[in-house]
Order: sequence, then structure tokens, then C-alpha cells
Amino acid sequence: MATYVLLHGAGSDSWFWHRVTPLLRARGHDVVAPDLPCDDDSAGLDRYVDVVVDAIGERRDLVVVAQSLAGFVGPLVCARRPVDLLVLLNAMVPRPGESAGQWWAATGADAARRAQDVHDGRDPDAPFDPMTTFLHDLPPDVLEEALRHPPREQSDRLFADPWPLSAWPDVPTRYLLCREDRFFPAEFQRRLVRDRLGIVPDEMDGGHLAALSRPDEVVERLEAARAPRPTVSHP
Repeated sequence: MATYVLLHGAGSDSWFWHRVTPLLRARGHDVVAPDLPCDDDSAGLDRYVDVVVDAIGERRDLVVVAQSLAGFVGPLVCARRPVDLLVLLNAMVPRPGESAGQWWAATGADAARRAQDVHDGRDPDAPFDPMTTFLHDLPPDVLEEALRHPPREQSDRLFADPWPLSAWPDVPTRYLLCREDRFFPAEFQRRLVRDRLGIVPDEMDGGHLAALSRPDEVVERLEAARAPRPTVSHP
């Protein structure tokens, strides 16, 4: 059995994984889902990684799952602890020396989202609405719970630190994208993964918060990702 290390994205907490965690435990796995210090203005990348490593403790057989902004954190955990598999879920993929703040312009993420909004008939200049961008595919009961869940602020501090690795860590890496993601559109993610990781992503239905909207399928895809595959060298 594996130890799944579940890392949430910006302005969130371990509640993001609350529908996935019991499904993994029911399969006999251990689960670690730390609350990252996203609302701490003193916390940079090192602090995020320290929180995860401390939560892991002496556990082994690690599968690190990094969602969204945690794409900057997950690979750094792999550089600190032996990890069997890294899975990126609708995640940012950094390059050496690139900060999370620089990533948006470097990848064209904002332009891709605007283009997708136009294609889908949404106003790209409308004020940001989490219901439209993030919560659109949640089941009604989960949506009600999400709207009651206390929000966390995301500090800008994390976006300033250059990603410190000189290359992608030498660990098997999978990428899972959701085809209805409105924040990181699917075609943008396909290009990002091809250009930066040199792999073909796995795909499923759902939006950016698939752990909330489709936990059963997320778990099935995570379990499938653990199956042996031919080794792919990263550029």
C-alpha cells in the first residue's frame, strides 16, 4: 500500500481533499493532507516544503499529488524525500529559476483562459467569480458545503521565490488534467505538459476542483497512475 501525500492549491486547505481521503483509506492506503501556510506572509517555498516534509515524518512508499499552485511545491518535496510517484492535477509546471509570479506570463496562462472564455461564450473581462471559474461543476450538496467553508487568503509571498531546482526531479511523473477546467483550459495544459515535461497527460472530465466534484474518478486515476509504465526522461 502507498502513502498518498495530497497537496492543495492556492487559498485552500486540506478540506479540498476531504472527499478523496476516505476513498484512498478505504483501499488500505495511508493519507497525509497537510494545510499549507498559504495565508502566512512570511512563508516562501522553503516553508511550504518544510510543512509537507514534517507531516510525512518517517512514512515511506510516497505518492505525492500536487494540485494547481502546489505544482511548485510537489517536486521540491521529491527532492527532499524518496518519492515513488509524483502526480500533478490541473497543476502549474515550473521551470528552473522561474517564480510562480512569472509563470503566468511565461506560459501564456492568462491569455489561454481569456481565449477559452470567449470560445465558451463567457465575458473575459467580467469580474472574477469563483462560481463561474471554480465551482461550476460541484454537486449541489458539495457546493453548499464549499460555500460555507471558511476561505483562506493566499499570500503573495509564495509567488516571489524562484523555483530552486536545476532540473525536474528524477521521479516518475504523471499529469492529470480535467477537460472542463476553466482556470487552466485543457488545451493549455496539454501544451504546457508537452513543452515542459515531455509527456502526454492523462485526461478526465471535470473542472479545476476535481477532488471535490469527481472524487471517485480522481481516486481511480491516481490508482491507475501507480501502474508501471515505460520510463520517460524529462527534457
